[in-house]
Amino acid sequence: QVQFVESGGGLVQPGGSLRLSCAASKNIFSIYVMGWYRQAPGKQRDLVASITSGGSISYVDSVKGRFTISRDNAKNTVYLQMNSLKPEDTAVYYCNVAPIAIARTWGQGTQVTVSS
Repeated sequence: QVQFVESGGGLVQPGGSLRLSCAASKNIFSIYVMGWYRQAPGKQRDLVASITSGGSISYVDSVKGRFTISRDNAKNTVYLQMNSLKPEDTAVYYCNVAPIAIARTWGQGTQVTVSS
């Protein structure tokens, strides 16, 4: 069973940047679409960015132009560069395969807090 370990979260002021990393215990990037999800308190876990094995990328409208997903197949790692952060980006961020219906065991996630 593949395991995911997310890192890179923290407290940042509005307008700031963070780079999240997610290391997978197995090389699954060539098989599955990989995604970054986020879950705010009291809300459902939503997909915000995804990247296919062929490199096609998609974003939810609320993060387009601010977030960039990328991956390093050799390191079994997927990244999420987040710029121009807003308070509404505050959430726990997770990576997993996409769509969520076929998600594997979830990692612990990484907390992102955007606040002045």
